[in-house]
Amino acid sequence: MPEKTTVKRARADLRAGKSPTTAAGEFVREEMEHIRRGKHGARSPEQAIAIGLSKARRAGVPLKPPKKGQAKKSTRKAARRDYEVGQGKRKKSTPSSKRSRAMTKRLKREGRTAASHSSLSRHAKRVARKRRTKS
Repeated sequence: MPEKTTVKRARADLRAGKSPTTAAGEFVREEMEHIRRGKHGARSPEQAIAIGLSKARRAGVPLKPPKKGQAKKSTRKAARRDYEVGQGKRKKSTPSSKRSRAMTKRLKREGRTAASHSSLSRHAKRVARKRRTKS
């Protein structure tokens, strides 16, 4: 569940005419803070970013799912589901308390370095390099 301040900031971004990715960035930022403060961990910066984007879509940020060829089929499917929930086209389903607890326990066992400045820097450089060679 995202914090109220995060949702407020994201809505303000959208009202100001900023792109949905900018608004979603607030949720990613919140996720990094959660990991840094020890609420839970993540295996990689990519996983932390994915969790943040998922939260953004579910909170109503009009962030479209990735196109075919940009992500795995399962990722696209999950993103589409999250997007529909956020846009009110699908009922928000809550996992069973057992499953929710298991997922939280699983994330708590993950490391905290995924949100470190060096990890995020390494990730950003790697992604930028990939982007450069594509075009």
